[in-house]
Amino acid sequence: MTIAPTLNEQLARARADLRMGVPVVLNGSDPVAFVAAETLDPDRLRSLRAVSDESILTITARRAETLRARAYDGDVARIRMPADADAAWVRSIADPAGDLMNPMKGPLSSLRTGDASAHRVAVRMVKSARLLPAALVVSVPDAASFAAEHNLTILDISAAGEALDERSPLHSVVSARLPLEVSEAGRLHVFRPEDGGEEHYAIEIGRPDRSRPVLARLHSACVTGDLMGSLKCDCGPQLRAALAKMGSEGHGVLLYMNQEGRGIGLANKMRAYSLQDEGFDTVEANHRLGFEDDERDFRLGADILRSLGFSAVRLMTNNPAKTSMMQSCGLDVTERVPLHVGHNPHNEAYLETKHRKSGHLK
Repeated sequence: MTIAPTLNEQLARARADLRMGVPVVLNGSDPVAFVAAETLDPDRLRSLRAVSDESILTITARRAETLRARAYDGDVARIRMPADADAAWVRSIADPAGDLMNPMKGPLSSLRTGDASAHRVAVRMVKSARLLPAALVVSVPDAASFAAEHNLTILDISAAGEALDERSPLHSVVSARLPLEVSEAGRLHVFRPEDGGEEHYAIEIGRPDRSRPVLARLHSACVTGDLMGSLKCDCGPQLRAALAKMGSEGHGVLLYMNQEGRGIGLANKMRAYSLQDEGFDTVEANHRLGFEDDERDFRLGADILRSLGFSAVRLMTNNPAKTSMMQSCGLDVTERVPLHVGHNPHNEAYLETKHRKSGHLK
């Protein structure tokens, strides 16, 4: 038995540090300290730049494409920080909010040699903290000594990278009866991941027969649509229509997954909305922010359904990617149940983009 934190607990601690603007140390053959560009303040920038002769701002290839910067490392670009660059410059590279007002950010000089492993892990860590996917990275002479001197969280580069590749196991926390408008025979199950991430929920309607395909929906949390009645998406109407259908059939399971904004978080989703107001569609906005089209992990939904005892589903979705993921995770999708509701003039372009670029079915 050990009292020291496990790797998952260290990763959770590191995410909290990054959200507060505190650097994290990565130990390996080329040890570094890094901090999220979004939460970097001028004082900490000056202190970090004094540590190393060269400061590197690492961004995703998607963001690099917008900035016309070379991504020699494939999925990331390591940009040399100019000697006179300040915290505002770092923010302008990470955040596309000012791109149209100040499109000329360069010329940006990207590193093409050297090991990018630590930089890649740094960006993935920042992304997993639901921040803009950009990190300021500086080399440190000795990771353990530097972390101890400044009381910083230290992670092994290889171990952290492997952990970020894996999905965290989910454990049932509690379930309780929950009468709903659509059915008095409702029950809410709460699942918590081992990595300290957000909890996910399963709303069970009736007592579905585990030996038969269950009517199911994987619904990603949408604060604006589900709670506020936003007309920019169809999430709220889909949520209510799915529950209503389960209520009318007398059984079903709705998985409410805390993967807001296609997995980028509410703050970044609002940034994407701002970019949409400038004329970019939903996919283009995500790319300008440095994210992929969809950052969600549907495998978590399959894990929950299996833990509840289901092996086959009638899946309520317009997204073929959900169907494919369920099947690849060993769940038999016996039927795709369309869910076409919530169309209005405000989300017409959004729904068309989902159909044209993300393969959603009409």
